[in-house]
Amino acid sequence: MLKNIYTDRFILSSLTKRKEEGRYRELVVSGSGVDFFSNDYLGLARSSTLFERSHQLVKQYSGNFNGATGSRLLSGNSELFEQTEINIAKFHKAESALIFNSGYDANLGFFSTVPQKGDLIFYDEYIHASIRDGIRLSLADAYSFVHNSISSLQTKIQSVSLIKKDFKRIFIVVESIYSMDGDQAPLSALAEFCKEHNYLLITDEAHALGIYGNEGEGLVQSLGIESLFFARIYTYGKALGVHGASICGSTYLKEYLINFCRTFIYSTALSPHAIASIQCAYQQMITSNEERLILKNNAQYYASLLNDTSNIDSPIKSLILSGNKNVKHLANQLQGLGYEVRPILSPTVPENKERLRICLHSYNTQEEIKKLIQHIQEYIV
Repeated sequence: MLKNIYTDRFILSSLTKRKEEGRYRELVVSGSGVDFFSNDYLGLARSSTLFERSHQLVKQYSGNFNGATGSRLLSGNSELFEQTEINIAKFHKAESALIFNSGYDANLGFFSTVPQKGDLIFYDEYIHASIRDGIRLSLADAYSFVHNSISSLQTKIQSVSLIKKDFKRIFIVVESIYSMDGDQAPLSALAEFCKEHNYLLITDEAHALGIYGNEGEGLVQSLGIESLFFARIYTYGKALGVHGASICGSTYLKEYLINFCRTFIYSTALSPHAIASIQCAYQQMITSNEERLILKNNAQYYASLLNDTSNIDSPIKSLILSGNKNVKHLANQLQGLGYEVRPILSPTVPENKERLRICLHSYNTQEEIKKLIQHIQEYIV
């Protein structure tokens, strides 16, 4: 096989540079330590009940099919797909829902498809990489604003609109719960601001679904402001413990995405088992509030041990430890003591904002949480 020497050299030099900077990533098989690193907040990914219910549902609808056999516009659609989307839309108080293969696909597809040339996008500076990538593929002009700062957003819109006077629409993009710090966007204030100025507000509820609200419906519905959002993106690989995502919005938005969204049109649909798992995960989340209450108590207990008054109810806790080398060293020490934690390195987060991202779960005990904090304090002090 012929080799492209230049390409090989470029790849090798890039990897060498990343190693020298302490930013090199590699795949690691998870051990059997105490889980403080996964997004399985409610333990549904390991639920045997959910597994069995999903298996029975897929047999009911799809028999012995292992795969979807094609995109949904060809052979991949089914009654199970249609019914699951109806249930999702009803649960989230939306006109419609459209399922995507992942949260990444949903965000990439939405933001590369819906905003058009002449539109303006304003996004929180801490927005997820999948949204950033979708925006890059869009023909709209995009600008970031200071994290969770409506005044920064207002200032940016004013300054940009003086230059881009002939803009068509303005999209405002945030996450309801941010994945690295676990903090909340000021959704109510943002929603009123967008309503007043006729801006289109979109939020990614990936880390809020299953955790906030009486039935885990997410932060937007817990605030009762769902009607003020142009679109909401829900990801199922976090608290719901399965795979896939959906975009909730108007019927027209769904029809538009079906006709123009490339990540939907040109992807083989999720398997019947994946769709059954989504539907059953919603059912299990709705019928049991116990895991959600335990998770909230664990989050508050963690915060109380550190006298931390920020983001008390959030299961995402960050311990900033500047420098890739420092945070990797602490993570290795904790892993050696039987705690599954992972360092978050730059460039995933800004330089000097490297951290341990500690995720709490309904299945963590308070004794495990207490010992983890004690070990962290020993190494830091």
